[in-house]
Amino acid sequence: MLNEEKIRLMTGIAMFEKKAKKEILPASRYFKSDYIGSHLIRSFLTYTFACAVCLALWVLYQLEDLLNTMEFSILLESAKHIGIFYAAGLLVYLLLTYWVYSRRYDRASKSMKIYQAKLRRLEKKYESQSGQKESEEERHL
Repeated sequence: MLNEEKIRLMTGIAMFEKKAKKEILPASRYFKSDYIGSHLIRSFLTYTFACAVCLALWVLYQLEDLLNTMEFSILLESAKHIGIFYAAGLLVYLLLTYWVYSRRYDRASKSMKIYQAKLRRLEKKYESQSGQKESEEERHL
């Protein structure tokens, strides 16, 4: 016999899994520090690569001016400014990355607790139904 409450609960769990699967599963595999740390490393690498590409394009664009004014002090001053802008941008980018992925992890861990509670409730329904079946079998004997 079908139990409508169990069917509703199973449908709710399936919809929850489908909706939150992309957010919950990656975060549930790691501790918070590991999850955030891996994303910080990725962010560092992508920001550094993007800055290197932008710097290469700027050097190619300004190559004639750089070769004409081949003064070491000007080149050193430009490198210093570029380094300061890189470090400041990197700091801001990593702080934003930390904030975003910290919030995502917290949200995913809350969703995981809800998901586990729904699964426990479904398991209790199955246990209570199997207990009822066993008691009915004992009565018939």
